[in-house]
Amino acid sequence: MNITIRNEAVSDAPAVEAVTVTAFLEAEHSSHTEQFIVNALRRAGQLSVSLVAEDDGGQIVGHVAISPVRISDGSAGWYGLGPVSVAPEHQGRSIGTQLVNRAMAALHELGAAGCVVLGDPAYYGRFGFAATPALASPGVPPQYFQALLLGGAMPSGTVSYHAAFEATA
Repeated sequence: MNITIRNEAVSDAPAVEAVTVTAFLEAEHSSHTEQFIVNALRRAGQLSVSLVAEDDGGQIVGHVAISPVRISDGSAGWYGLGPVSVAPEHQGRSIGTQLVNRAMAALHELGAAGCVVLGDPAYYGRFGFAATPALASPGVPPQYFQALLLGGAMPSGTVSYHAAFEATA
């Protein structure tokens, strides 16, 4: 099966929501609000990067979102990766890897200073993400909050996500 990674189109929103719901349905550390977060980011115009993975038949089987974050020291050009969603029946086929790689390439094109992610260190470490004592997210175990410096110096402070990350409907 060939996978095409492309920018999300307006008409993709329902399929992105469906993939996100199913991708996180059985996830152990999920709030099960990821689809609401993506929709709220979209409505707020905060999806700096929004890519879909499409199979040979044109069905959307994955999605990745990147949105701006604020760092308490005032550092600019930082983004948050996630949610990353792959339909369960397509997991384990490197679709998530392709989505993250393309999303990181898009951040480079935007001239981003860096990116943070909340997730499994074993998974995100292969993309260069690592926990750093310089950056924190309140209430998150430090080993799961990771950063990837893309340019400049590593900032120091507390990272805040857009209010859309509190969406519950």
